[in-house]
Amino acid sequence: MEFTNEFIDSLCVDEAKIIEKISKELDVSRPQVKATVGLIKDGNTIPFISRYRKEVTGSLDEVAVRDISHRLSSLENLEARRIEIVRAVFNQGKLTDELFENINKCETLSELEDIYAPFKKKKKTRGMIAMEKGLEPLADKMVELNDTDIEKLADSFIDTEKGVEDRDGALAGAMDIIAEKVSQEVDLRREIIDFIINHGEIVITGKGDKDKSVYGMYYDYRESLKTLKPHRVLAINRGEKEGELEIKIELDNDKTLAQIESKYEFHNAYHKLAVSDSYKRLLLPSVLREIRSSSSETADSHGIKVFADNLKNLLYSPPIRKTRVMGIDPGIRTGSKAVALDETGKFLDGMLFYQNRADEAIKKITDFAVKHKIELIAVGNGTGSYEVQQIVSQAISERGLNLHYTIVSEDGASVYSASPLAGEEFPDLDLTVRGAISIARRLQDPLSELVKIDPKSIGVGLYQHDVNQKALGETLSEVVESVVNNVGVNLNTASYALLRYVSGVSIALAKNIVKHRDNGGQFKSRDDLRKVSGMGDKTFEQCAGFLKIPESDNPLDNTWVHPENYGIASEIYDILKKDGKLERAVREELKRKHGVGDTTINDIVSELKKPNRDPREDFPAPILQKGVVNFEDLKNGMRVNGKVKNVVDFGAFVDIGIKETALLHISEMSDRYIKNPSDIVKAGDVISAVIIGIDKERKRISLSMKTQS
Repeated sequence: MEFTNEFIDSLCVDEAKIIEKISKELDVSRPQVKATVGLIKDGNTIPFISRYRKEVTGSLDEVAVRDISHRLSSLENLEARRIEIVRAVFNQGKLTDELFENINKCETLSELEDIYAPFKKKKKTRGMIAMEKGLEPLADKMVELNDTDIEKLADSFIDTEKGVEDRDGALAGAMDIIAEKVSQEVDLRREIIDFIINHGEIVITGKGDKDKSVYGMYYDYRESLKTLKPHRVLAINRGEKEGELEIKIELDNDKTLAQIESKYEFHNAYHKLAVSDSYKRLLLPSVLREIRSSSSETADSHGIKVFADNLKNLLYSPPIRKTRVMGIDPGIRTGSKAVALDETGKFLDGMLFYQNRADEAIKKITDFAVKHKIELIAVGNGTGSYEVQQIVSQAISERGLNLHYTIVSEDGASVYSASPLAGEEFPDLDLTVRGAISIARRLQDPLSELVKIDPKSIGVGLYQHDVNQKALGETLSEVVESVVNNVGVNLNTASYALLRYVSGVSIALAKNIVKHRDNGGQFKSRDDLRKVSGMGDKTFEQCAGFLKIPESDNPLDNTWVHPENYGIASEIYDILKKDGKLERAVREELKRKHGVGDTTINDIVSELKKPNRDPREDFPAPILQKGVVNFEDLKNGMRVNGKVKNVVDFGAFVDIGIKETALLHISEMSDRYIKNPSDIVKAGDVISAVIIGIDKERKRISLSMKTQS
């Protein structure tokens, strides 16, 4: 192929090719992918597309739409970088048919960058220098001729002015060119990587005291690369970063080289030497880096997914509605802060008590609970929690309080307390009082409170500080967005921290909505949203269906029915009220009149029959208790109830109502073989399990859900 400026300038991202690739990868029809891509490029959000554009996408759910969005972005970036590299190599005058073909074969950015690496270097490679000496024709013949003929041909390339002093110099240069070309063969690189993964081992050695190291299990450790689990990769990467572990990949170089050599037909020793040199000098270091990098990226993705799954389940924790709550932020030296909140989460009062003054603390809690008609107590699980639980339990039993208490995770509460948002909400309150309010509100409405905290601070991740922080932040933000829009938001009570996750709403617009509400009073209808500064037609379209107004005169304003469908929804409502069902003929007339399909009508009918259903109703409620148990009370064989805090590759961590968290190992989750802990439990689940192990020295508790004999 002749590469011209016109050809290079004509290169562009091929959207049709990307759509075809996404369709095959995700097993989604091409028309569905094309329609979804069109909606995304038109500025529609994933929640809006998956809920209100089902007829356009063929009823793709949110997961499918989001997968398409991710692959679209990834493939567009890949294609854009591919074009950049082709142009850069062309401008250097080094673009060949073979190189162009290999660049086009690359399916990942790392493959592209590995091929492009030699061309980025300020210092020329040996192969480049040999090409400048005019030795490429000799290299082309080296793959065809025998030893005698290639040696004779090499003599004709001796040129002292070009720096080719003798036959050996000509042959060496030709071998350098071949070695470089071999290293750029994408298919070969993939095959070598697969071969090493299938036959190589990761070997780890420790550098310190094994008995004192948290990485002790990885001292003198080896495992096949193909069986290495993501959580192990994250652990050993951290150990390596902290200087405690040394990691290398062991493989049989002779077998690997033989695998490569089997791809070529050698007519002379020089060609074989060039391939061997390519493997040892160029390919091997590069593919080993890629294997480590790829395994780390896979582990990152896995760790992020674990975090995202746990966060999603935590955010779906059901609210405790219409309940007066006392929130307690335990403290030891400075005492414990207690607050009273009314049924709507409004701060009523606060007080301080010291749990080491038991009688006084019990009286204070009792009086505070009676004064504010408290129905439930939320105790933070931080330092001093056990002692506070004892005081609360005594107050309930000794003073006849008709209420329960529950343990609430404090993770991130201190982050919220010191945040500008907390300062705006409670400018006159101490940080610890704000923390107690956050603890109480996490019980009343977990979603509304947890969105005020950076998701990375909520404490449900796996090696969360070791994974790609940008990717983690983006994924967790998507999770929060997904949950918020699946649950829906009360427009007249939501904070801007919650509103900013609503489809189409920016932080600035969220603040404008709250400001408009504060200045003008409650919203009376969804249409009032149009009066908010910065609310354009497109944004209104994207967000209106997710914002609910219980106080509206139009009952549709408190449903999932989008304002664009109020006309047909009102007709359907009247028909259902009169006849109880939609006859086929009536349905067809509605479709014709309003230009909608069966999917839209089915969704409207479903919503009108059971309006504004909260998906959090399907998730387990908190464990309520009156008594208290401490670590010393536990015994092997004791059955306990607990709430799953975090699900990881090797099991789940369970809150059983004491300071120490118990471990339910994957091997103890079921009588049958379990491949993935998330197949059995998820964050937020309430489980019943038996204690099978207590390590008093380390204060570790092991649980089992297996049938006990």
